[in-house]
Amino acid sequence: MKKMLGEERRLQLLAQLKNSSAPITGTDLAKFANVSRQVIVNDMTLLKARNEPIIATSQGYLYMNQEQLHHTVERTIPCFHTSKDTEDELMTIVDCGGTVKNVIVEHSIYGEIIASIMVSNRHEVKKFIQRVTETQASYLSELTGGTHLHVISAPSVEILDLIEQTLYKKGYLVADQ
Repeated sequence: MKKMLGEERRLQLLAQLKNSSAPITGTDLAKFANVSRQVIVNDMTLLKARNEPIIATSQGYLYMNQEQLHHTVERTIPCFHTSKDTEDELMTIVDCGGTVKNVIVEHSIYGEIIASIMVSNRHEVKKFIQRVTETQASYLSELTGGTHLHVISAPSVEILDLIEQTLYKKGYLVADQ
């Protein structure tokens, strides 16, 4: 296959993302375009700079169409737990009908650090946990002793309330002081 160049490649990558309902890995996009993974990372950065609603998730790149963006509500939820409870926390959120968009920690040197997670079902949570395990990566919450924020999206405020109540019952919410 011929290597795709510049703007033509970015337009083709954008079309691939728009036509996919699931995230596409950078590796798969690189194979499609016959370029390196780093070229894909640069292309995604350029497309995002053009205000294309592309997000990088733990499962790959995802194009968020306008319908997806407007039919959800969001809430930032403060959480606290050990690393061993991460899978249960994420499963709890998706089982209630939410999507974990990201994790945010406040670092003493770097300030706010945000990482996209984008998991909305058990399969995606399992893949995320498996990837963390396989790469021996640390959870961002380990930088703050377990304290972190999640931006959660859901189809309704009632589902967000249910998520918060369920996390509270499990002891995962930061309690008011």
